[in-house]
Amino acid sequence: MGKFVLLDARLFAPGADLSGASNKIELSSEIEDKETTNYRSGGWKEVIGGLGSAEISAEGQWEAGDPSKVDDSSWANLGGQGPYTVCPTDSVVGALAYITSGMRADYNVGDAVGEVAPWTGTVKSSWPLVRGQIAHPPGTARTATGLGTALQLGAIPAGKRLYAALHVLSVAGTTPSITARIETDDNAGFTTPSTLLTFGAATAPGGQILRGDGTAVADSYFRVAWTISGTTPSFMFAVSLGIR
Repeated sequence: MGKFVLLDARLFAPGADLSGASNKIELSSEIEDKETTNYRSGGWKEVIGGLGSAEISAEGQWEAGDPSKVDDSSWANLGGQGPYTVCPTDSVVGALAYITSGMRADYNVGDAVGEVAPWTGTVKSSWPLVRGQIAHPPGTARTATGLGTALQLGAIPAGKRLYAALHVLSVAGTTPSITARIETDDNAGFTTPSTLLTFGAATAPGGQILRGDGTAVADSYFRVAWTISGTTPSFMFAVSLGIR
């Protein structure tokens, strides 16, 4: 990816796509430095990495009225934990995505008379910030059980984990339910798939985030699969994956 102008960044809160209400999205990550200087340091300060942290800050135009709007989503998640996915360019399958589980730490609204009603908010990470890809795009409605596109993320070394975030953005139908899972295989055709992670059944907009247990996984291909039930069900959802 070369240099580009920010035109279509995406922000997914637990169960809402806030991209259309955002005009600024910033993502930061840092590792705390801990000094280990001693008499054998050769006259130079020595440091090692301590605790890591990440933060997502965003702002844009205020809207309210249903769970997909920024005000409804912000109030519902303020002080709570959930998955967040940020994409710098787009949210098509394979697009670059940054993933974390974090706490919605603050939410601010309002400005002077005559101004477009604004909002600002911040998310503080509770899990590592993970660099990954979009495995399922938000703009494709799913009405039946199906399989996503294979992504080659590479094998998972021992001590590393697969992180997966599910954002259920809209739900329709009578008693609709979707259960998504992350499958792996050693080939793009998924001739012998194995299930690595399984999300809980979802019947309403919301978000979930899962991670592996640190066991090595030799498979290098990953995809999302889903089982849908109900009468005339329809789901819009986004899934992001990454290894760290």
